Amino acid sequence: MIRIQRDAERYPGGDAGAGIDTRHAFSFGSHYDPDNLRFGALIACNEERLAPGAGFDEHPHSHTEIVTWVVEGELTHRDSAGHATVVGCGDLQRLSSAAGVRHVERNDAAGPLVFVQMWLAPVEPGGEPSYEVVRGIADATPYALPEAGALLHLRRLETGERAALPDADLLYAHVVRGTVRLAGEELGPGDAARVRGEKDLALLATADAEVLVWEMTAAG
Repeated sequence: MIRIQRDAERYPGGDAGAGIDTRHAFSFGSHYDPDNLRFGALIACNEERLAPGAGFDEHPHSHTEIVTWVVEGELTHRDSAGHATVVGCGDLQRLSSAAGVRHVERNDAAGPLVFVQMWLAPVEPGGEPSYEVVRGIADATPYALPEAGALLHLRRLETGERAALPDADLLYAHVVRGTVRLAGEELGPGDAARVRGEKDLALLATADAEVLVWEMTAAG
């Protein structure tokens, strides 16, 4: 089974007056949809656009694995565990909120900031918060998130290039930029595919593309 969610079908959010534009793939806040609460371990996939000087003031998280992929600009992060970093384009940030942590996310740069933030439910709740930034992940280098029983694959494809997808219980593919074809469907920026129980699938880039692919188990 393959379900396509188009960019235009995402729930709008954020605060335009504060320079924050958000698009939610899953039920979020006032956009409650009981049929769209999660897919495997994935409970949020938010596209965020922050104008210079905009950001999210300190707020709490708990029992959530938060993975952030910066598409454009620089994300300033500070949290109650003492981490203070600037995450750039092509960098991946992971915050395990565990039993509880507070953080701030801002665009302190002069240009726009675009990032994709994904929340995953942990296999076991609680524990101590942890944090890391992985700089400049290369194409086809998987990032393991054992806390959520998930694996993230980054694919950067040139026009005409194919990339086999793993045979997994569940796959979630989010197109960051460019266009790809999956099982006969053309996917563009902001589009996503939720794949359940399919095998021998591949992405075909119809324009230079960047795609985030989560590999998960059905129990996730």
